[in-house]
Amino acid sequence: MIIAPRPFIILSYFLALLLRLIHCSNEHLPPVTPINRDLYRSSDALMEEIEALVNRHKDRLHMETFQSSNKGYHAELNVVTYCRNRTAIDDKSKFRILLSFGQHARELITSELALRILSILSEEQFLPKVDPVLLNKTLEKIVIKVVPLENLNGRKKVEAGELCERRNGRGVDLNRNWSVDWGKKEKDFDPYEENPGTAPFSEPEAQLMRKLSMSFDPHIWVNVHSGMEALFMPYDHKNTTPSGLESQKMKLMLETLNHLHCGDRCVVGSGGGSVGYLAHGTTTDYMFDVARVPMSFTFEIYGDEKASSRDCFKMFNPVDHPTFNV
Repeated sequence: MIIAPRPFIILSYFLALLLRLIHCSNEHLPPVTPINRDLYRSSDALMEEIEALVNRHKDRLHMETFQSSNKGYHAELNVVTYCRNRTAIDDKSKFRILLSFGQHARELITSELALRILSILSEEQFLPKVDPVLLNKTLEKIVIKVVPLENLNGRKKVEAGELCERRNGRGVDLNRNWSVDWGKKEKDFDPYEENPGTAPFSEPEAQLMRKLSMSFDPHIWVNVHSGMEALFMPYDHKNTTPSGLESQKMKLMLETLNHLHCGDRCVVGSGGGSVGYLAHGTTTDYMFDVARVPMSFTFEIYGDEKASSRDCFKMFNPVDHPTFNV
């Protein structure tokens, strides 16, 4: 008869006990909500639907795909441009708006909103309680560029089951990869969640977005996220708002939007002063400070504050039809 050495017996007992503890702790963990495939399209299906929409309305919609690579990592960016008169798409006298969705991979609802906005602009869907004549007169004066899914590679990881992933395909937070106050780490810095990359604009997605902002030169920038209900203006990297008339205009616009569309329940103010932590290297701070976009915003459109921190899909996305369709 072979007798196991005493250290082996002790180690085996310890491992068995550890596995039992893990099993017991998992029994008490809250359930994790899967992606509701009845509500949410896959990234491929979403872009196919957007492309079909563009093809049905070539008189006012136009889509381009841009690509970039860095050290073997490849990314692409689809950009849809809306203009009532396609021949005036480069008319710099028009008011220009740049909208980005899906920068954080787990925030699927934002890209669904992008599709809905494009459907409204193409008049396949309609806004309730909005005068269509007044809306059309306004739309004649503007050009809108929509990035429906900024972080396609990260989104693929979420669709594969990594429901809490917010970073891009190689683990960088795209909303920490811009140059304003890049790389600074607060005491509560989370290296997993907030990895800023090896340098400002190290990521192809950020490079493509910067190039787009420079060529388009928008008057308004909106970075659409989820996780809470909030309307943010600069700054993210410090607990203050810019000074001057433009800042006053931004705040007034956000307070008006909050009253009309949020029922005064949205958080309004600077990201750094309102969200509970400072964020360095964000897109909106760059757009305001460097790109000189006079109206630079981050909109947080949904959040389930009661959801468990590990139940990321439910925390960042509506999970039922009534909430999804609001």
